[in-house]
Amino acid sequence: MKLSIVVPCYNEEEALPYYFKAMEALKPKLPLDFEYIFVNDGSVDGTLSLLRKLSTEHENIHYLSFSRNFGKEAALYAGLQRTTGEYVTVMDADLQDPPEMLLEMYAKIQDPEIDCVGTRRVTRAGEPKLRSFFSRLFYRLMNKFGQVPMVDGERDFRLMTRQVVDSLLSLKEYNRFSKGLFSWVGFKTIYLPYENQKRVAGETSWSFWKLFSYSIEGIVNFSDAPLNIASFVGALSCLFAVVALIVIIIRTVAFGDPTAGWPSMVSIFLLVGGAQLLSLGIIGKYIGKIFVETKKRPPYLIKENDQTYLTKKDEATDQKQKETD
Repeated sequence: MKLSIVVPCYNEEEALPYYFKAMEALKPKLPLDFEYIFVNDGSVDGTLSLLRKLSTEHENIHYLSFSRNFGKEAALYAGLQRTTGEYVTVMDADLQDPPEMLLEMYAKIQDPEIDCVGTRRVTRAGEPKLRSFFSRLFYRLMNKFGQVPMVDGERDFRLMTRQVVDSLLSLKEYNRFSKGLFSWVGFKTIYLPYENQKRVAGETSWSFWKLFSYSIEGIVNFSDAPLNIASFVGALSCLFAVVALIVIIIRTVAFGDPTAGWPSMVSIFLLVGGAQLLSLGIIGKYIGKIFVETKKRPPYLIKENDQTYLTKKDEATDQKQKETD
């Protein structure tokens, strides 16, 4: 039996050695062969060089390297497409997904009624309070207005059977939101709680605004910056109009209205215009999603993988040998 391990990587040069060491220490405790599939998502540090080195030293290590940064969702999709194991897990390289949990996850998934074992953070210690607030708000909104339920604090880190992975790969949309797709495909899933873990090394690439944009994408399954700005401006116009109306009413009651009609007319225009702009922004998000889907562009482009690298390396060695001869 084989376990395929999908690891998206973006500037993880510092964390990868710690991750690989932790996984190799875990390997003797599981009755599974390990197949590593690292996906280099356009890293600008030495991540690719390290992956090349690891793949030449270990036969069970494979990697894909994108032509540019396509995002974590594309990296997850590409990694899942390359898996061959009966079991598949998705993990981050920064060790915020504790490898030792795989022992309990594997024990749980032996139950024939269970198809997937996920993980969820029960605390957000060390995380900024504002980020924690919006994260919880996101899950509330998704569970209230979304088509599928989502567990608060759930992570992409999970152990899946082959059937679950094949079902995920059958979903061909360009705009992917994995947490929603995991729930949409169904299957029996249980979640294991754990305490929040700090990164073992390196810096996170997820800023507050990236997470905010990602959450909007999760709600509408697509995110477009200009349309986000349009929606924000529309909402802000509405707010200013409401405030202006309140000020006008108070001023009129207290001091009279020296310019009859003009302030209220401007406030109403702002209110209506802001509401229209907000509505157009929301509609535009869905139109933008349809527009991207109709282009049929691939979700990622691969520049290099372990096979092409080894082939080029062998060819270069042969050429050098010929020149020497």
